[in-house]
Amino acid sequence: MALHWYALRTRSRHEKLVRDQLGARGVEPFLPLIERSRQWKDRRKRVAFPLFPGYCFARFPLSLRIAVRSIKGVVQILGNHDGPVPVPDGEIEAVRRLVTCTLPYDPHPYLREGMQVEVIRGPLAGVRGILLRKGTRARLVIGVTLIHQAASVELDALDVARVS
Repeated sequence: MALHWYALRTRSRHEKLVRDQLGARGVEPFLPLIERSRQWKDRRKRVAFPLFPGYCFARFPLSLRIAVRSIKGVVQILGNHDGPVPVPDGEIEAVRRLVTCTLPYDPHPYLREGMQVEVIRGPLAGVRGILLRKGTRARLVIGVTLIHQAASVELDALDVARVS
């Protein structure tokens, strides 16, 4: 009965509820959180939000997948056509270390080299291209398909979004 980590897709704003219900059922949950300041009219407060909105992680044997899937707020256990796919232990450990360290951290869009993206901020807002890396910097390649020519520009990876 091997225990593996699985990613659970949750209903919107149900991540903490899912985490609590997993723990109550004896399943090890992991919900990475990030603290943010929130301002109301009368006060300012630090509030913990999920680092990955809509997701929670759980460590359980595959034999418990039906019980886990039946927890209120769980939409699905992520996987492929063959069933749930475990999240590598190293990736969970890396996120655990990140959220427990004292360094400031932020969520970041998951963009892969070669992915079609659109610029969402700055003078190139609305321009579409292909995301590349040159050293440690992100580059946007803008091409003219018909003539098989392209130009590239260096930009901040936070200024682009994946084209769906």
